[in-house]
Amino acid sequence: MNTGSNESGEVVTAAHGVTVDESERRDERGLGSRAPEFVKARRALHLSWQVGVFVVGLAVVVAGVLMLVLPGPGWVVIFGGMAIWATEFVWAQLVLRWTKRKVTEAAQRALDPRVRRRNIILTSVGLVIVAALAGFYLWKFGLQMPWKIKDQ
Repeated sequence: MNTGSNESGEVVTAAHGVTVDESERRDERGLGSRAPEFVKARRALHLSWQVGVFVVGLAVVVAGVLMLVLPGPGWVVIFGGMAIWATEFVWAQLVLRWTKRKVTEAAQRALDPRVRRRNIILTSVGLVIVAALAGFYLWKFGLQMPWKIKDQ
């Protein structure tokens, strides 16, 4: 974010009202590998490390994708796999930073009183429509079970 100043410690206010201290942003870990130094010092060992991290991250992401259609916390597991990849790959670190920023912005928007009021109104209207349709169906056709209990 370009604030127009290079002064250290300047406080920036984002569009949604969250203040961010620039000095805190600079304290974040830099992009790149978080492998131990002895692993980074040896090229073959570092490449093996990266392949291992990629394979483990891929397995977790695939499990998360399967959990999207099967029971389980699919999105949580997918982001866990991305976090595994982010320990080694810059592209995954950038994706996670973008995702965290978007989730924070969405949470701030969801807490806005106008948005909450609108969501409550829309939910109430939807429930009234569903109740009216269910009432009409029951009035027109009655409560018919798809099986015949009296025959058993």
